[in-house]
Amino acid sequence: MKAPEAWYNVLADLDLDLPPDLPPPAYRDGARLDPQVPLSLIRQEMSRKRWIPIPAEVSERYARWRATPLRRATELEAALGTRARLYYKYEGDNPSGSHKLNTAIAQAYYYKAAGATRLAVATGAGQWGTAVATACRMFGLECVVYMVRTSLETKPHRRTIMEMLGATVIASPSDGTEAGRRFAAERSGTLSIALAEAMEATRRPGTRFCAGSGETYSLLHNTVMGLEAHDQLAEHEEHADIVVAGLGAGSNFAGLAFPFLRPGPRPTRCVSVEPAACPKLTRGRYAYDFTDSSEQNPLQKMYTLGSRFTPPSMHAGGLRYHATAKVVSALYDRGLVEAVAYQQREVFESAVLFARAEGVVPAPESAHAVHGAVVEAAKADRDGRSPAILFSLSGHGLFDMAAYRSYLDGQVDEDIDVTDEDIERSLAHLPAQPEPV
Repeated sequence: MKAPEAWYNVLADLDLDLPPDLPPPAYRDGARLDPQVPLSLIRQEMSRKRWIPIPAEVSERYARWRATPLRRATELEAALGTRARLYYKYEGDNPSGSHKLNTAIAQAYYYKAAGATRLAVATGAGQWGTAVATACRMFGLECVVYMVRTSLETKPHRRTIMEMLGATVIASPSDGTEAGRRFAAERSGTLSIALAEAMEATRRPGTRFCAGSGETYSLLHNTVMGLEAHDQLAEHEEHADIVVAGLGAGSNFAGLAFPFLRPGPRPTRCVSVEPAACPKLTRGRYAYDFTDSSEQNPLQKMYTLGSRFTPPSMHAGGLRYHATAKVVSALYDRGLVEAVAYQQREVFESAVLFARAEGVVPAPESAHAVHGAVVEAAKADRDGRSPAILFSLSGHGLFDMAAYRSYLDGQVDEDIDVTDEDIERSLAHLPAQPEPV
């Protein structure tokens, strides 16, 4: 099948007005914000049109690997002894190895058209950094990547591939930015700090910051996954009863799930899976918060653990963001999507089972979706149901062998304890902000 010719905007089909973004306190105190986002992306952010055409230059590059395969996990079904039908959408077979290339290519195209010569990004596990490095190479842009230090140290080959593609990779927190020096004590780093450092890089002329998974247009660009999966299931005369995807900031979950929220004769349950070590939706607060540690960007209303929350060390570095995209947050607040959180040891158990059964090694982030699907299948068996379950295998785990080695050696913690006190301590720093009228 061909890749979609347009992205799907879920807001067109929902009776839902998103809470507006608000200026941060620094702006109200007289500080000036330098606009970062091209007007083309802002228009996508604000649009209520159902379909946003994909530019020809983006489609040409998508065509190198899209449409991606939809596979039925028959061997996993047999290993589980389940009556559920399990399908997975595999996004790991592209130059960056994950779903994030869907929006990286689109953003590189729009930023170059707006006059940018270099993109600055923050990355957790390295998937977003690799995707942007790939896209920058396609469009002749320079690229600088601030990678969370603990992930860079445990996934050194991610740095290698980014530098091979021409990117400059810097461990965060670094001593080269004000934000890095301010949070030097947080040596392991967080995605929030890396974001703040990448924002500072825009002081160099021609440099623009681009966000990988939280902004509405990032979610929009990834809907090619769900659109393809919907049509591929229809070719098998199937409809997804349950859609499962891992949740970091939200682009993977939204990309697969949003097209299944379209009006239709049969409803679909959409379940996001987050790590127990960073439980934004399941234990966070729906409130206005900073999107990064710079405290310079507009405030967004979202489910958050607070921008100063430092997740415990875990192997799914790409899921360590402190908050959830404002669109996903609004849907969750309305009860239109679901959220669960699992410990990393049980996630790795399902990941190894999947690798042995299906012959594909999931990234630790993708393994959360695998485990979520395994849990949903077990629930269905207990209830005497046989649903079609679709899940996202959003990236391969070939750079994550250190994590799997730790699991096989019994060194992955069974339980990572994030206490209510830890969360409340971080939430105490939420910006004082009245609700807009």
